[in-house]
Amino acid sequence: PFMRWRDRFLFVAEALFKSQAETGEIKGHYLNATAGTCEEMMKRAVFARELGVPIVMHDYLTGGFTANTSLAFYCRDNGLLLHIHRAMHAVIDRQRNHGMHFRVLAKALRMSGGDHIHAGTVVGKLEGEREVTLGFVDLLRDDYIEKDRSRGIYFTQDWVSMPGVLPVASGGIHVWHMPALTEIFGDDSVLQFGGGTLGHPWGNAPGAVANRVALEACVQARNEGRDLAR
Repeated sequence: PFMRWRDRFLFVAEALFKSQAETGEIKGHYLNATAGTCEEMMKRAVFARELGVPIVMHDYLTGGFTANTSLAFYCRDNGLLLHIHRAMHAVIDRQRNHGMHFRVLAKALRMSGGDHIHAGTVVGKLEGEREVTLGFVDLLRDDYIEKDRSRGIYFTQDWVSMPGVLPVASGGIHVWHMPALTEIFGDDSVLQFGGGTLGHPWGNAPGAVANRVALEACVQARNEGRDLAR
């Protein structure tokens, strides 16, 4: 099989619980519930919940909006976080002649359901135009967004009581990007370092430590009034 998902879920859960016991902190891993049918997707989500892990993942464009909303309701009812991956977005939002901008896909995801979603980085591998990126980031996480055509917001958006979605900055980012990421995305965001952790010359654990120390230093500097952009 392409992925023996039960074996993978069990292997990852064992590592999570070991890490939690050693650190006293909650740990998570994006266990991918995406599957070829809604029934198989829910089977994976139920298995993850029974293992006691805190979060699962879904590719909402390849899985489809109906499947995503079903999974979002299940996760909310059962205390699971739902991370949203946007696989396949590029064939939609990078087609300038007949495509659909990611801000539309992001708003559709907020209506469908999810806790956080990949949203570009501005810096790093998946950079996008800063003001436009922050425009749809605000559309994801804020309750009320004023019209601002320079940021791609063409009408005032009032989400009323609909829950927000945290933006995830992920793709080619590492510790040297931390000041910019902290300044651009602020507190209500997820900074995800893959190669930026595993690529540390001393190994995975030092890579994780470096990211955490850099983030905490940048947050402290910002709170003390220092200009991170400089």
